[in-house]
Amino acid sequence: MATDIVMPQLGESIAEGTVVKWLIPQGGAVEKDQPLLEVETEKVALDIPSPATGFLTEILVSEGETVPVGRLLARLDNQPAAGVVNRVGGVGVRPMEAAPEGEHHYSPAVRQLAKVQGVDLATVTGTGEGGRVTKKDLLDVIAKRAATGDTSSPHASPLTPHEEVLPLTQMRKTIAERMVLSRRTAAHVATFFEADFSGIARFREGRSLTYLPFMINAVTRAMKDLPLLNSTWREQGIAIKKDIHMGIAVALDEGLLVPVIRHADRKGLNQLAHEVADLAERARSKRLTPEEVQDGTFTITNHGGFGSLFSTPIINQPQAAILGVGSVQKRAVVINDAIAIRPMCYLSLSFDHRVIDGATADRFMSKVKNHLEKSDWEKFL
Repeated sequence: MATDIVMPQLGESIAEGTVVKWLIPQGGAVEKDQPLLEVETEKVALDIPSPATGFLTEILVSEGETVPVGRLLARLDNQPAAGVVNRVGGVGVRPMEAAPEGEHHYSPAVRQLAKVQGVDLATVTGTGEGGRVTKKDLLDVIAKRAATGDTSSPHASPLTPHEEVLPLTQMRKTIAERMVLSRRTAAHVATFFEADFSGIARFREGRSLTYLPFMINAVTRAMKDLPLLNSTWREQGIAIKKDIHMGIAVALDEGLLVPVIRHADRKGLNQLAHEVADLAERARSKRLTPEEVQDGTFTITNHGGFGSLFSTPIINQPQAAILGVGSVQKRAVVINDAIAIRPMCYLSLSFDHRVIDGATADRFMSKVKNHLEKSDWEKFL
């Protein structure tokens, strides 16, 4: 009995997904719930488990191809098929109704990438179903243009004998597109503050707490007084979010994911610490669910993990701001006209000036600093 594998609905607002990698070869055996393929959307990369035990008898969508939700990707059968062929390789392709001559269908991701790179999509030969141009088709054209030294586009540049091309992963392409889009969309401004972590350092002694739960706590409390930081720009007005869902940037070898702690303002330090550790571990092992990377209203990125002091992070659209946390280091500071050694940390806030004025951003950061330096943390365990 055959089982259809279709592109799943990976979130309420997600209309398509990209097949990054097939984890089981065509004709291979697979157990129920064993990872079958890796899929990426504009919000998350995750492994899709097999819905049944059987053999992967047909692969219908190739790696790198972006297809809509519900599209048939492959078929499983309870017994191996003789003479199995890979249908995406051009052999044994089942009849398909191609788009009418002169009519082209491009995904939003393909159209955006073509616009950024200055590529006329009408000149790109599509290898997707019905001749559809996939992101891989477009990226191949861009790579070929760069390798041949075609400078017809302002983004193209020739490859010299002293350079080596590092192939772009699907996640890196997606990150690049999001970052460029964010810089073009929001009016980025940054402000910097310095906070004394002495009280937090003393409180952490003997406890398995990182600095991040304290940052989340301080930010959510400051938002109660300045809810504009928990908002998003919309053409009809500024939408202030009633719930605080805190995005936490997690660095992976191949890029960055931002899982979300929902209702972060309702949780104590211990629960926040547990959720941060759990989300980070599952992000690195690609076991996050789509819901766990959606609906974030504000983001914190801890760039200080490798010793970085300052940063101007790019806003995670459609949010209005992002907070960067530098390395906590002991420095000489002046306290009551005397020099003292204290664990200090630089904090940076990148904010959308369409939504937030500088005075509001600075008041917010002042409150965050005050909470970090003067809180009775026993109350927030």
